[in-house]
Amino acid sequence: MRSILLLSLLVAAAPSAFAQTEEQRLEHCIDQIDKDAEVAYQDGLSWLAKGNRPAARHCTALALIALGQEAEGAARLEELANAPDAGGLEERGVYLAQSGNAWLMAGLPDQAIVTLTNAMKLRPDDGELYKDRARAYVLQKKWDEAGKDLDSAIQLSAGNAEAFRLRGHVLLKLNRLDDAWKDVETAMRLAPKDIDVIVLRGDVREAMRLAGKDDPSGLDTVEAPRTRIVGN
Repeated sequence: MRSILLLSLLVAAAPSAFAQTEEQRLEHCIDQIDKDAEVAYQDGLSWLAKGNRPAARHCTALALIALGQEAEGAARLEELANAPDAGGLEERGVYLAQSGNAWLMAGLPDQAIVTLTNAMKLRPDDGELYKDRARAYVLQKKWDEAGKDLDSAIQLSAGNAEAFRLRGHVLLKLNRLDDAWKDVETAMRLAPKDIDVIVLRGDVREAMRLAGKDDPSGLDTVEAPRTRIVGN
């Protein structure tokens, strides 16, 4: 949800998208969602009743997502992105990116892939979109497609620990263990306390052990000497 709200702030900061008063009201809505999504949703409905403005529709869609109605919120964001009054290409791209993330939250990767692909057409240099679409492909167990998107995500944003972790996971599934280890190690350098990275590191080490490979971390367990039992 945090990534969705951060993207919302990009829209609120765009002077071409909303009048100043609507910028402020949307910012207030986003703040309110973090505190009480139900109150934010009701405020959004009141706002809609006064003019059905794009910012009001944006507010209610985000509130619905926070309330656990991810699919409904995703559909509304997608509808907003295609509306005549949605704003410029930047704003439409953000709405689609948010919609794609909401489809993922709803566990609907097919819809997420379509929406995120459309978002990429408007924001072709956004590495987050490639990473998010890769997450959808992972849910479908389409490892090759996910790997290609993660290659693009890393090329566009090389310091993204999550992208390296996800690609490490994909490479593990493809049994490319040496490459998986390299990505895990990079993710560890970027996010050494990330529990998901730590767990994946253990998974890759175990896969390498089972494949008869030396432990690349140099932490092979040394077998303790056996106790010699002398018979009578």
